[in-house]
Amino acid sequence: MDMHTVVLGTSGTTAQDVIAVARGAARIELSEEALAAVATSRAFIDELAAKPDPVYGVSTGFGALAVRHISPELRVQLQRNIVRSHAAGMGPRVEREVVRALMFLRLKTLASGHTGVRPLVVETMAAILNAGITPVVHEYGSLGCSGDLAPLSHCALTLMGEGDAEGPDGVVRPAGELLAAHGIEPVELREKEGLALLNGTDGMLGMLVMACADLARLFTSADITAALSLEALLGTDKVLAPELHAIRPHPGQAASAANMSKVLAGSEFTGHHQDDAPRVQDAYSIRCAPQVAGAGRDTLDHARLVADRELAAAVDNPVVLPDGRVESNGNFHGAPVAYVLDFLAIAAADLGSIAERRTDRLLDKNRSHGLPAFLAGDPGVDSGLMIAQYTQAALVSELKRLAAPASVDSIPSSAMQEDHVSMGWSAARKLRTAVDNLARIIAVELYAATRAIEMREGLTPAPATRAVLDAVRGAGIQGPGEDRFLAPDLADAYAFVRGGKLVAAVESVTGELA
Repeated sequence: MDMHTVVLGTSGTTAQDVIAVARGAARIELSEEALAAVATSRAFIDELAAKPDPVYGVSTGFGALAVRHISPELRVQLQRNIVRSHAAGMGPRVEREVVRALMFLRLKTLASGHTGVRPLVVETMAAILNAGITPVVHEYGSLGCSGDLAPLSHCALTLMGEGDAEGPDGVVRPAGELLAAHGIEPVELREKEGLALLNGTDGMLGMLVMACADLARLFTSADITAALSLEALLGTDKVLAPELHAIRPHPGQAASAANMSKVLAGSEFTGHHQDDAPRVQDAYSIRCAPQVAGAGRDTLDHARLVADRELAAAVDNPVVLPDGRVESNGNFHGAPVAYVLDFLAIAAADLGSIAERRTDRLLDKNRSHGLPAFLAGDPGVDSGLMIAQYTQAALVSELKRLAAPASVDSIPSSAMQEDHVSMGWSAARKLRTAVDNLARIIAVELYAATRAIEMREGLTPAPATRAVLDAVRGAGIQGPGEDRFLAPDLADAYAFVRGGKLVAAVESVTGELA
């Protein structure tokens, strides 16, 4: 099979496939099994639609209006209306990768055979994704309950050939024009289909999957910069001994300590103290780095477990069961996803906070064990990295605000029918900002630690450290010297961290890190 093709069956999908579709050019194919299951569940819906008894989502209104029985001649209009009325988002456009993840994950549930849509609906949604057409979705409109309603509705609107969408060329045009340009016929929705397109945790789940991938790299990056800071501060690597971490058996802690040990292997810096003065122990930000980063790693593992369960789920209301029953349920509630999104924001804030403390220590001549004030070329004439740390501190403060959990809030909606919501979409949106800011914080520590190491004379850094120094300087990020315009260097350092070049440089020496 082509490595750029993702095949959707009835049993869910994987995080790797979500990222391949959202961020890459992966094409989607629907398995014969999935198309058969979709057709079978649709037959159950058609059978129920022909009966006089009201069935929620098939022949009734929605939410607080579910008490009204809808006659057959009005049902197409009902499905069209729910999409139009629910496409009520406001604010800035959501990123393309988020919208693609959102649509792909909704398609994953539709392909499960539990939603009752026609095969035509899933085939058209796959065609839209494969054509590179991305609906315009707005920041605000989801409470994380009854699904990510407004965001999913904007996607469903494109399926109907209405609203606006972005083409593969990046230009926003009317969705109908884009569909026509790619030979895709708009879908006229029938019983149950409008509701099935809107009722899922797909947006918050897609953002969770991508955040988990990004944070995995950033936790490894933070282990590297912590090791570089330890080295630059002439700290001791004895605290990284595996036997010390074995007696407190948190797996994330052991992984972070092992990463730091690999980075520091062969360094002449560790254990050398200013004026040969013995140092009994290093500060918490150095000595406890594996414990803090490790706790974050374990939180990330829990978040991945939740994401994997959700990726295997069919989230809709009502759902079509294998025996033909169509049952209402509460599986659309976003609490399981919202909680871990908030947990990750807390872990990101703490990791950023400890990284900033290490940077501050590097810059303070009273605590840096012989380094010049602010790592300046000529302190007093030069300010060095003084304000780079201000920027880092501002980012940390923002991370602390973003760590306030969204999932503890709830605003009742739909005339109190939907009276307890998850705010999972909001948790996901702020986590995306937190992840990006964490990368910037780690980049500032990298910038400071590499400069500090180069300012030490007479000692040889670890081979992995040398690889980082060479890669950083090769990327055009400058080392010690007189004051200069810092913003471009910091932007380049951020790109170096975010793009995985820091991890790649170390792994070229150490082999794969955790």
